[in-house]
Amino acid sequence: MDQDRRGQWLRGVLDVCVLALLCRRESYGYELAQALDQAGLGQIQGGTLYPVLLRLQRSGLITAEWREGETGPARKYYRLTTSGQQTVRRLAADWTAFAGRVDAIFREELP
Repeated sequence: MDQDRRGQWLRGVLDVCVLALLCRRESYGYELAQALDQAGLGQIQGGTLYPVLLRLQRSGLITAEWREGETGPARKYYRLTTSGQQTVRRLAADWTAFAGRVDAIFREELP
């Protein structure tokens, strides 16, 4: 996939992807970046991911808590708030509808 195109698409859905991952379980930044990479979205740098986490935190969708590391330094864990959980449910439905509309366009015969 073209890296510029991937970057454009990712900017539009990174917040949603992070919220969806946090819907499964709380996590810390590096672990979220690994999960996004394993999902096929590529390597997300901290300079991209941490502003997203801060924005989601400021909007009240996630909270953060520092915890001592078992074998290393302390980590900042993120989890969804009640508002974040409600938002994820709404976004999942919105995404499904939107992606279906885009898929419908591609199913049409292209010239």
